[in-house]
Amino acid sequence: MCEIRSARRRQNPRTARASPDFPSGILPLPSPGHGRSGYPAAVLRRAIVGLLLTVAFLAAAVLLYIWGVAEGGFGSHRGPGVVAEIPVPVEVVADRATRQQEARVALEKRADRSVKQILFGDLHVHTTFSSDAFLFSLPILQGEGAHPPADACDFARYCSGLDFWSINDHAELLSPRQWEEIRASIRQCNEVAGDPGSPDLVSFLGWEWTQMADTPESQYGHKNVILRDSADGDVPARPIGAGRTSLDAAVREMPLATRALMPLPDLPDLGPYADFARYRAEVLEVPTCPRGVDVRELPNDCFESAETPRVLFEKLGQWGFHTLVIPHGTSWGIHAPPNSSLDGQLGGGQHDPRLQRLFEVYSGHGTSEVYRGWRHLTAGLDGAAACPEPSADFTPCCWRAGELIRERCTDVIEEECEARVLQARAFFAQAGMDPRRFGVVPGSTPEEWGECGQLEGGFLPAYVYRPGMSAQYGLAIGDFEDSGGPARFRYGLIGSSDNHKARAGSGYKEFARKAMGDAWGGRDDFLARMDPGTPPSPLPAAVDELPEGLGLLPERGASFYSTGGLVAVHAEGRHREAIWEGLARREVYATSGERILLWFDLVSGAEGVVPMGGEARLAETPRFEVRAVGAREQQPGCPEHVTASLDPERLQRLCLGECYHPGDRRRRITRIEVVRIRPQSYPDEPLAGLIEDPWKVLPCEPDPAGCSVTFEDAEFASTARETVYYVRAIQEPTPAVNGDPLRCERDEAGRCLRTRPCYASGPLFEPDDDCLAPIEERAWSSPIFLDPR
Repeated sequence: MCEIRSARRRQNPRTARASPDFPSGILPLPSPGHGRSGYPAAVLRRAIVGLLLTVAFLAAAVLLYIWGVAEGGFGSHRGPGVVAEIPVPVEVVADRATRQQEARVALEKRADRSVKQILFGDLHVHTTFSSDAFLFSLPILQGEGAHPPADACDFARYCSGLDFWSINDHAELLSPRQWEEIRASIRQCNEVAGDPGSPDLVSFLGWEWTQMADTPESQYGHKNVILRDSADGDVPARPIGAGRTSLDAAVREMPLATRALMPLPDLPDLGPYADFARYRAEVLEVPTCPRGVDVRELPNDCFESAETPRVLFEKLGQWGFHTLVIPHGTSWGIHAPPNSSLDGQLGGGQHDPRLQRLFEVYSGHGTSEVYRGWRHLTAGLDGAAACPEPSADFTPCCWRAGELIRERCTDVIEEECEARVLQARAFFAQAGMDPRRFGVVPGSTPEEWGECGQLEGGFLPAYVYRPGMSAQYGLAIGDFEDSGGPARFRYGLIGSSDNHKARAGSGYKEFARKAMGDAWGGRDDFLARMDPGTPPSPLPAAVDELPEGLGLLPERGASFYSTGGLVAVHAEGRHREAIWEGLARREVYATSGERILLWFDLVSGAEGVVPMGGEARLAETPRFEVRAVGAREQQPGCPEHVTASLDPERLQRLCLGECYHPGDRRRRITRIEVVRIRPQSYPDEPLAGLIEDPWKVLPCEPDPAGCSVTFEDAEFASTARETVYYVRAIQEPTPAVNGDPLRCERDEAGRCLRTRPCYASGPLFEPDDDCLAPIEERAWSSPIFLDPR
């Protein structure tokens, strides 16, 4: 009996359930050797240990994921890539000059005038060495992946067939290692170019100084720094950025949660995200250079900054190298606060006419050419931002916010509705540049906001246009603080691409709007935007609160990205020094991407012929000559020398199977438009009447050989004041990406009733839709500056 009882005590309580001694569902009472649950302590210990091990394993996995992906432990440094080593055949390069000569002779019916060769380039190109380009290359933002400096070189040489280009990655987050790799890549690109006296491609070293501010008074904008030389010892040891701006803050201050969650939709392809985190970690390790130290005494491995143009010019002067500084994107409202102007950049050392010789009037981010007298905001009685009334050619978005609220006032009395309208206008105005400002009208869609904030009727204008930052405004104003005479901006006009996918000169064909332009958007599983299906609300958001997210900004902005422009230079030769001299003397012009040939000269006066970009003193009536030849039409595909130089996979990745491939037929120039600007002659002189655009419109004969016209200004001598002239050569209409940015549906009076934005993400995004619409491609000459004798 004792043996039986002892055996029963040794039985496992779980197995005892099935034994005849313990009927089903009845367990013995816990004995002193069991835990509270009735299980042996050893079993509980094993369970707890197992649970703890599982938790520890999961915690370790999470930490490993965070370290490896979000912090870059698994990532690799993305290098500059390898430049293809096959130059463009000499006969192909020579043919470009021959075709130009033939076009000039056919237009002038003579060949006795010595004419410089016109070379085409792009002085504004980003690779994924730029922080924003790297971010937009990630899969979650529909990115293509890495496009390093070597891609930009090969694209310029083979895909777009340029004569010259420059690299301009953002200096604010350009690490010392990347700057060293960029220099090496540019040298490699030049080494492939063949005879230095007549290379197939000239590559310039440079960077972008990217400044952004919260107030118009402290806004200086973006400037490209271009260096003539590229050898170590002939260039700065470090690029000079603008210090802490929203651009670098987006990377430096990116929350850990964002970095950890962003890659999850792309499991298991985490490589691009880990590489981005590795890049971020490398950037955060670089210290900030000390202030107030001569540039040659600073260590090479630090971030150098200049918060204002004056400091930038001082630092470049300390280096003493051949340098140009080119403002760009000035009228682009995403980066410039409302009512920003160029006034604060003319005096106080914020402008150096020796360095700032050029102005980028057009890029893939739109034009910054024309001035209008309207404003986005006004100052209220209390000094706070207030909403101005609309004019015939401009509707402030703050005003449109109130009208949208008014349309929703279906069940409230008139007084209450009007109060809500005023509240919405004020709230939008006070939101400034906050991308969430469209959330003032919950449930609104991009279509409902119409053309508010835009330059109506302008040629491919920059998004949320800032007229006070335009080229015309800059040419019209003066700074009268110096008793020696008013300070002026006297700059030549250029175009470029501002492409962030290493595609220099991307406007040679109108296709692939997101690859050849900068429109960006997230995949539906990442980038939240206002849902078009959300029922509209009759109430604005609370005045002290804005909704989270980017709102309508990406989708409205995506409609304003084009394929980019070009800079054309009249040069004595194809070599580096000849191109640089043409840029420095401002004998340049801009195009919207087409390789239009343009000459603009002052042909009267004792000084002889003065080309575009020149200055002259004159007592008599000036007489000008304009000659323009349309661009050659493109053939499909790529030339034979390109297909022989690049393997099919690289050709498709870089050029997308389409290259600059001109045929024999040229497009027709339809007219020449002349702009006359008479700069301010005293402080605060009203600009109304000083900017005449167009001052003259000169029609062209329908001649495929081109257009040649002359004009005079009989008023110049009598007014006895400085006068600026430049021309636009207008080409026959052809389809272009985002040619009609918002695709307005208009009423009989031309008012925009509803827009159809060119979406970049979301359910309305059509990847194969290039949003083509006819435009009149054009070229803008640099001005000729006349002073009365």
